[in-house]
Amino acid sequence: MIRVLRPRQRPSWQIVTPALLLLCAFAVPGVLIVAGHGEPAFDTIDTTWQAYSFTLHTPFWDAVNVVFNGAGYVGMLVLHGVLAATLLIWRRPRAAAFAALAGLAALALTQLAKAVVGRHRPPDARVLTDTGSYPSGHVSATTAFLVVMAVLIGRQWAKVLAVLGILAMMVSRTYLSAHWLSDVLGGACLATGVVLLLWWPMRNICIQENETAGRGTIWRAKALRRRQGAGQPK
Repeated sequence: MIRVLRPRQRPSWQIVTPALLLLCAFAVPGVLIVAGHGEPAFDTIDTTWQAYSFTLHTPFWDAVNVVFNGAGYVGMLVLHGVLAATLLIWRRPRAAAFAALAGLAALALTQLAKAVVGRHRPPDARVLTDTGSYPSGHVSATTAFLVVMAVLIGRQWAKVLAVLGILAMMVSRTYLSAHWLSDVLGGACLATGVVLLLWWPMRNICIQENETAGRGTIWRAKALRRRQGAGQPK
């Protein structure tokens, strides 16, 4: 029987250290944006990337990125709910709580940061946007979901897919002129740091829960095969 979820045990420092570094990588640009009144020291990098993004526009990629626009925020929040519900059905309530809490925490902190930093969006956005550019909510929501999935699945291919998905959403948001480059980097750093910090105290109980639930599922499957082999009713 194939086990989908195999969360791995890691020493605390391998989780907490990158989480804190990523949160610092999110906080420092936010402070520079506020200190520079919306024109931070790295503003030239943002505007240069934005100018390059304009050269990539084609009708085909416009359509593709409109799909990304719809999937990246509301879509990811829905997927968080579906994931939590699925984990409950699979008898993993603690993992479900971790998934739901990670999504809600990333959402709340992203909206708080948008209000505090108060950065203006790039001009000529190709999609409807709300106020507050730093950090990107679409990237934050996408990152939170994909990192949660990668942590719970615990396999290398899941990490690779998570990185590719995050990068795709980052490129999409700048392609649509919905965010500056630093906005999408900040969203990815914030969400990843939050998910890792939440995973740190919950990892042991989630791993134990997954092992217990997995053994129960395997035992029931073997018992069913034995009954069927003996000609007994299910």
